[in-house]
Amino acid sequence: MKIIIRIALLAVLIPTMSYGEDKHNHEGNEITVGVEALSRDLRDLLSQEMQSLEKGMMFIIPAYNSGNWGDIETTGGKIKNSYILKQNLTEKQVKELHSVLPHAFIEKDQRFHYLSGMLEHAAKNKKEELINFYFSEMNESCLGCHSVFATHRFPALSSKEKEAEHSH
Repeated sequence: MKIIIRIALLAVLIPTMSYGEDKHNHEGNEITVGVEALSRDLRDLLSQEMQSLEKGMMFIIPAYNSGNWGDIETTGGKIKNSYILKQNLTEKQVKELHSVLPHAFIEKDQRFHYLSGMLEHAAKNKKEELINFYFSEMNESCLGCHSVFATHRFPALSSKEKEAEHSH
C-alpha cells in the first residue's frame, strides 16, 4: 500500500517539471540558482527527460502487477540511459551543467539512474521483491530531489526536508 501512495504522489508531482531551489540575497530579492539558472535549451532538455522518466515510472506499475519482468527490465534500462549528462550535449552545454548545477543535484540524479540500473538487473533476474524495492527507492529518490531542488514548485515538500534535518 505504501508504494501505491508513493506512486500516486509521483504522478501528481512530476508533471510540473521545473526545478531549482528559490534563494534570496541579503536584500531579500529573489535570485536564480540551480536548474532555473540553466539556459532555456538545457531546461527544455531536462523537462523532456523528466517527462520521459514519468512515463517510464508509470509504465512499470502495470508491468509489475502482471509479472512482465522483461518490460520492467527494458524500461529500467531506458531510464538508466536517459541520464542528461550522457545525452549528446555540446561541450558548452556540459560545461554549463557542471558550472550551474549544484554538485548535490548531480549526485541525486546519478543515484536515481544507478537505482534504475539495479531495477533493470532485478527484473532481468525475475526477483520480484527486489524489483519492488528498487522501484520504491527510485520513488524516494524523486521525492528527495524535489524536496531540495523543487520546493518552489512543490511547497509541501519543503517541510519534509526541514523535518528530516530536525529529526537527526
